[in-house]
Amino acid sequence: MLLILLRNRCIYSYTHRPRSGIITSMAQASANQRHAFVSERVVTPEGTRRAALLVEGGVIRAVCAPEELTADVALTDFGSHAILPGLVDSHVHINEPGRTEWEGFVTGTRAAAAGGYTLLVDMPLNCLPETTTVAALEAKRTAANTGGPNSTNQCLIDWAAWGGAVADNQAHILPLARAGVCGYKCFLIYPGCDGFTMIDREQLERSLPAIAESGLPLLVHAELAEQIEDATAALNAHNADWRSYATYLASRPDEAEVEAIRMMIALCRQYRFRLHIVHLSTVEALPDIRAAREGGLHITVETCPHYLHFDAEDIPDGATLLKCAPPIRLRANREQLWQALREGLIDMVVTDHSPCPPEMKQLSEGRFDLAWGGIASLSVALSAVWTGARQHGFELEDVSRWMSSAPAALAGFSDRAGALTPGREASFVVFDAEADFVPTANDLHTRHAISPYVGERMKGRVEATYLRGDCVYQRHAADSSPKFADSAAGREQRLEPLSR
Repeated sequence: MLLILLRNRCIYSYTHRPRSGIITSMAQASANQRHAFVSERVVTPEGTRRAALLVEGGVIRAVCAPEELTADVALTDFGSHAILPGLVDSHVHINEPGRTEWEGFVTGTRAAAAGGYTLLVDMPLNCLPETTTVAALEAKRTAANTGGPNSTNQCLIDWAAWGGAVADNQAHILPLARAGVCGYKCFLIYPGCDGFTMIDREQLERSLPAIAESGLPLLVHAELAEQIEDATAALNAHNADWRSYATYLASRPDEAEVEAIRMMIALCRQYRFRLHIVHLSTVEALPDIRAAREGGLHITVETCPHYLHFDAEDIPDGATLLKCAPPIRLRANREQLWQALREGLIDMVVTDHSPCPPEMKQLSEGRFDLAWGGIASLSVALSAVWTGARQHGFELEDVSRWMSSAPAALAGFSDRAGALTPGREASFVVFDAEADFVPTANDLHTRHAISPYVGERMKGRVEATYLRGDCVYQRHAADSSPKFADSAAGREQRLEPLSR
């Protein structure tokens, strides 16, 4: 095949008949090999424009004007449906090995494909064993790569792994880096599962020299126990109603987040590691984050779709599907989170997809103190974020940055994911930004079809998801039902391991 790029023009020789519309066969793109995907709205780092993605061997070879395509190129034209880079979710709980009754690689990657994701970075807890040693990481790899029928791959899309930083695994930090993890996750408070221990300041300081040496980010669940325990004790002393969302919100005060983030900023200043704050829910921490960045510290921040879509005032008593930690806060706080995204103080939006069996949500009792804290959202997160983004005057380029390029950069995969540019993998999502969408349980594709997003009115809907040029999810197949790829082609994405 001849491909020459001259003054942004594409010259090539193809032998396939042109095609238009959504690909009807999941294997069609692979069979054609050389393929152009066209849309009126292709979201690139230079902006959104009418363009064609020229794909060969699963890689984007060029992004050019459709008029530059010759008649013999295989063509799929998506019309006004936008093409965005495949989404990257750097905060997901797949829960395998060990807790596939909660989720697992099969259902987790299917739900992700339906939501436009092409890469998930799996958190090191809620699985058994927790990913705090190289042996545990290898167990996860075995589950992903050979846990399907007849020892086959289970993953419809790509995945990668975070390692854990816990109370007693300081000796495992650098070996995990050498084995290819993307970074480390720690909890400053009890995480809800006994096997993944919280880490106190003294224990963390024993880990930080190795974390800094690795050059990998430390992802921190930033809440301190003292403020939460004090608030909970005061509520119980007054016989608080734990079916009330106001009670749960009061039990996780903003101060618990703020003081934890201040502690981490001080440690970042001392040890000079890459600090990442996960699922920021309170805007009260933003002045400290701003000042720390202005002082030269390497700090990134994420928030989640549920903090941008829901608000405490509208959560009914007993609605434990909306329990998460930190909690969903007041409407005014939510609006300031959107402003922080505008100002760049918050870098990315990731799901913290944390599913569980329905009984763990205590739906019949409705007690927030007893229910599992976690929200399932992989298949609907893009629609949820786009709904709010559009209302706040943002564009698809902003959403692409928050949900693709920024999390790809956090995990170290900017060389292969997060943007539609020549040389990167041809993984992308086809998105109808104008569609009205009210999710049903059938739209979730998770192990358990429960989510607070069911019944929410949204704007925008994923029409198809492509991994390295192959269609892995299509919302409308020939029989009008969703279609997933017949075979799992997802693979682990790894960083280059440390040589030391």
